[in-house]
Amino acid sequence: MSGNGAVWGRVRSRLRAFPDRLAACGAEAAAYGRCVQASMAPGGRLRKDLCAQEFEALRSCFVAAAKKTLTGGR
Repeated sequence: MSGNGAVWGRVRSRLRAFPDRLAACGAEAAAYGRCVQASMAPGGRLRKDLCAQEFEALRSCFVAAAKKTLTGGR
């Protein structure tokens, strides 16, 4: 069981790196937030898929960040 310490160490380091990786998605998050906010303005209506393009860009960025975290930044 002593080998588990190395595994948990790698997991912890990946989890610590994840917020930094997600920070790289700031532009995508801001664009999605602006879209949602605009649809919630007076007279606006938030509907399914209204901000789909912005959401997809944000999702793609998150997926790329998660992959970098899992591979150790490679």
